[in-house]
Amino acid sequence: MNPFNNSQMNPGRNRIENVIRAIVVALLLAVGTPVPAQINSMPTQAAARTTSLLAEFGSRQVRAHDPSTIVKCKDEYWVFYTGRGVPSYHSKDLVKWEPGPGVFTNAPAWVAQAVPANRWLYYWAPDVIHLGNRYLLYYSVSSFGKNQSAIGLAVNPTLDPGDPQFHWSDQGIVVQSTNTDNFNTIDPAIVQDADGNLWLAFGSFWGGIKLIQLDPNTGKRMATNSPLYSLACNDSIEASYIYRHAGYYYLFVNWGRCCRGTNSTYEIRVGRSKKVTGPYLDKDGTDLMAGGGTLLLSTAGPFIGPGHAGIVSEGGTDWLSCHFYDGTRHGLPTLAILPFRWDAHGWPEVKMPPAK
Repeated sequence: MNPFNNSQMNPGRNRIENVIRAIVVALLLAVGTPVPAQINSMPTQAAARTTSLLAEFGSRQVRAHDPSTIVKCKDEYWVFYTGRGVPSYHSKDLVKWEPGPGVFTNAPAWVAQAVPANRWLYYWAPDVIHLGNRYLLYYSVSSFGKNQSAIGLAVNPTLDPGDPQFHWSDQGIVVQSTNTDNFNTIDPAIVQDADGNLWLAFGSFWGGIKLIQLDPNTGKRMATNSPLYSLACNDSIEASYIYRHAGYYYLFVNWGRCCRGTNSTYEIRVGRSKKVTGPYLDKDGTDLMAGGGTLLLSTAGPFIGPGHAGIVSEGGTDWLSCHFYDGTRHGLPTLAILPFRWDAHGWPEVKMPPAK
């Protein structure tokens, strides 16, 4: 049996089966025949199969779009995601997640002037890093389909809301773009290189993925005219993430379209480089600036449009975090955390559940 073909993953089939079931039950009751248990248990069995399948896909069954890198504070893991005020979840085991506080209750003063089209305190695709004695959280302020955008920075000495020191302090704009620029300052991704230097990748469509160096003391751009490096380009590209492993920097990006529920076409691609500034090449040696990018993760059954990769290590195992659009819940964006490994040639590999 192919698990992708059960009724919970096909709304049309689900409706037909429900009608048939109702007719069968009505006929049996009309002639005074007890309803067999297997008929009454059909929805429960289908739900159990679906839950089991999605668990194999790493679903954490919590709503989240554009999740940040997962970081640890004390004995809990934290992840931030797109939404009003930059919402969060926390977990002690990476399995069960509970809502945490948002970063903002009021819009930073600079937002209205820098990005006037942004409304409702709704900020996108945050990323977070623990650096020294504080957490640096980068977030993007924009409006759909426009590149008048900005990436801001908020800092906090702790992520534990019960700690007396807990307080988010906004540091203002890190980098911004206008409609005259050939890049878009959204989807921030923070990384430290092997020498301890701090870098920020970002970008969406327009001129692709860019990179700037940051001052580790302030968390802000080294200078307003510091070099802007180009890392990857494609007709539809965004959601970059850089991870350092075994002498390489791995650049993960998304191709395709997000935010369309079950019609989303997001997929995660990857390339690598010996230098954080590139060039990044895929498995075939094609530069990501020339359309290269090895496929890592794409739609599979109800696991639709995976996006915004992040990596967290726990107990000697590496895990890939991302969101996906849940095909069993009308495309609801959902957090997934998948085990993955590095192959013999040093490339990341995600093993998805096989069709049965």
